[in-house]
Amino acid sequence: MEHYKTRSVDHPQRQQPERAPLRRPDRPIGGVPAQGGGGRPRPAAARGVRVRMPRPRLTGLGGGLFACVAMTLAGGVSWLLFGGSLLAYGLLFLPVAAATALWVRPADLITAPISAPIAFAAGVWPISGGSGGFGAEVMGIVSALSLHAGWLYGGTLVSALIVVVRKAVLISRRRLPRRTA
Repeated sequence: MEHYKTRSVDHPQRQQPERAPLRRPDRPIGGVPAQGGGGRPRPAAARGVRVRMPRPRLTGLGGGLFACVAMTLAGGVSWLLFGGSLLAYGLLFLPVAAATALWVRPADLITAPISAPIAFAAGVWPISGGSGGFGAEVMGIVSALSLHAGWLYGGTLVSALIVVVRKAVLISRRRLPRRTA
């Protein structure tokens, strides 16, 4: 049976004082050495380095929330600017579904095509055309979903295709032998 040692807090000689991180004077904060005479470092493109924008990595829940919020905003924009046009709403749904599929983490890829139809349904409320009580609002949402199912299927298909391609790329990268440099 193994016995694990634990550190006791009451021994002051065992405690290490905190040290400030050391900064090397020959490197600026960006990590690139200064070029010639203390001037500003050259831009990354001038040094031959590819600059990549950081890509958001959303969890499955974060991707679903992003899509729902974006589609609710798209429904409001469609209602304000286009008089509740479901054509404009559907056109706005396609890039939101694609962005959700592109920004979700690789571990949560399956959630993107699932959250796309939920987001479509969440955002269609402002433009559904229901008037009156709760029953009329629900009937307006159901009618909007059934009459414009083409946009719903199209956005879900876009999301699913992006997820399938991303998953295939991930699998092929795992199977390729790694190069040693």
